[in-house]
Amino acid sequence: MRRRPASGRPPKLDDAQVERVRTALEQGAQTHGFEADLWTLERVGAVVTRVTGVTLSNASVWRLLTGRLGWSLQRPERRAVERDESEIARWIAHEWPRIAPGRTPSIASPAATNAEPS
Repeated sequence: MRRRPASGRPPKLDDAQVERVRTALEQGAQTHGFEADLWTLERVGAVVTRVTGVTLSNASVWRLLTGRLGWSLQRPERRAVERDESEIARWIAHEWPRIAPGRTPSIASPAATNAEPS
């Protein structure tokens, strides 16, 4: 049996253009003048237009990212800028055991001191 050519409209971007877009996206959003290094569909669409001259809808940008480039949705973790990892580790090690639910404050017991009860 002979293979039939794919039906439907041909893609707006050829393979060489897709590779140019991939290279541009891998440089990061800030390289392309965006304030945060975070990609949105609108930002990717703007870069696609800048690099190839082809304007894509958000749905087409999504298909480009997930289908042809093999990328997936990634959401950044929400963390405070002021977050202090060493202070968090100290708190977990020293404060949390003291207030942990189901525990009583550590009091020297006869078993803990190896002393004989009188």
